[in-house]
Amino acid sequence: MPRYDFRCRECSETFEVSRPMSASSEPARCPEGHADTVKLLTTVAVGGMSGAPPARAGGCCGGGCCS
Repeated sequence: MPRYDFRCRECSETFEVSRPMSASSEPARCPEGHADTVKLLTTVAVGGMSGAPPARAGGCCGGGCCS
């Protein structure tokens, strides 16, 4: 289940809420009970090895490098 980060505007607490994607835009109360919260934009880092040659199209096995 996805986790979403929120920040309370009243006490500045940052917290996570696990909920289905269908409920991602619903408001959340902070752990202190305050209702004035804002959902934070979270990022996902996707990376590989720095300086590694680019992968062939189709991935390793699709690129013919598997035996």
